[in-house]
Amino acid sequence: MVIHVVQPGESLYRIAQQYNVPVQYLIQQNELREPNRLTPGQTIVVPQPRETYTVKRGDTLGNIAAQHGTSVMSIWQNNPQLGGADRIYPGQSLVLSFEGDKLGTLAVNGYAYPNIDLRVLRRTLPYLTYLSVFSYGFDTAGRIIPQNADLLTKMARQYQVKPLLVLTTLGEDGQFSGERAHALLRNPAARQTLMESLLQTLQGHGFAGVDVDFEYIPPEDAEAYASFISELRAKLTPEGLTVMVALAPKTSALQRGLLYEAHDYRALGMAADDVLLMTYEWGYTLSAPMAVAPVDKVAQVLNFAVSVVPADKIFMGIPNYGYDWTLPYVQGQSRARSLGNVQAVEQAIQVGAPIQFDETAQTPHYNYWRERAEHEVWFEDARSIRAKLALASEFGLRGVSIWNIMRYFPQLWLVLNQLYNIQKLD
Repeated sequence: MVIHVVQPGESLYRIAQQYNVPVQYLIQQNELREPNRLTPGQTIVVPQPRETYTVKRGDTLGNIAAQHGTSVMSIWQNNPQLGGADRIYPGQSLVLSFEGDKLGTLAVNGYAYPNIDLRVLRRTLPYLTYLSVFSYGFDTAGRIIPQNADLLTKMARQYQVKPLLVLTTLGEDGQFSGERAHALLRNPAARQTLMESLLQTLQGHGFAGVDVDFEYIPPEDAEAYASFISELRAKLTPEGLTVMVALAPKTSALQRGLLYEAHDYRALGMAADDVLLMTYEWGYTLSAPMAVAPVDKVAQVLNFAVSVVPADKIFMGIPNYGYDWTLPYVQGQSRARSLGNVQAVEQAIQVGAPIQFDETAQTPHYNYWRERAEHEVWFEDARSIRAKLALASEFGLRGVSIWNIMRYFPQLWLVLNQLYNIQKLD
């Protein structure tokens, strides 16, 4: 695989010639909606097939896989144009394998809301190990508030993906409630009710486990929170269900702040099957312009995490979005607009902005003007995804977790599939 960075004056035709691949192949793999328009600094992923197959009349994905010692899942992963579907036609070219050895195996978690576009979900599932459905809440008595996610859990199972129920303390205002967490953790009867209700919900709706995401917990509840996760694991493990817990991105055990203090990495790492580090939102809606997940900052979190939690329990968060800030930034007043990574590149092309790359953050960014105001955009591209995945290898992590998969980002899955085998669980 090559990640080509577009130079001034380059065309897609010239890039295709350079790597001896068809133009249409680059368009298809990168899903370029306007292939005749590029901007300097844009990335084009150039996968390099080792073995291809031309579909014949009567072929199915199953018999093609059997004849060539591969799997239908691998064919889906190598051919994103299939969209996770089994429709093929005579004359169609399929990639069976690519040049280069994989760096290892990663488990991959992806977050989705129940209203995800099912076409996006279907084409994403081949690249996932877990699908975390966001989110389920509970009432004051500890009873789970139902959601309609049965279709998502059913589809996940069809692609050998384990669906997880994301349990949160989100209130009606869409904000995490420390008070709700405190009330639950200090009420043994409500905790018991919640665990019973959760078990019934998991088993009744096809979930394989739970991803607990309690944020802004009062610091004095740190021990109670770890005890709750330990009790929950003891309840669910005999039923073959997994317990994951999402953690704020800390760099030390003594880190101050309401987001961090009740997330005791060591205790929660012992209590849960896996932990998920929310290593994003350095750049966020209310912040000054900067990368959402600077690689140097993420590495600091991982350095601390692996010192207190076994690396083979850790998932590293990767953002699938960026932000557009209007300048000048005014603290307490400015609000950035969230945008998808594909949208960020298409906007750069529309406004004629060359894309820069910050070597420290390992993240792309650009500036442009609109209606007499300057804007600054930070987002993710193939290079930043590769840099983050390299951290997962460097630290020996179990896997990565994508927040979130609601918008399909072709280069994310291209790079991931080129570099790693994706764990699939029975």
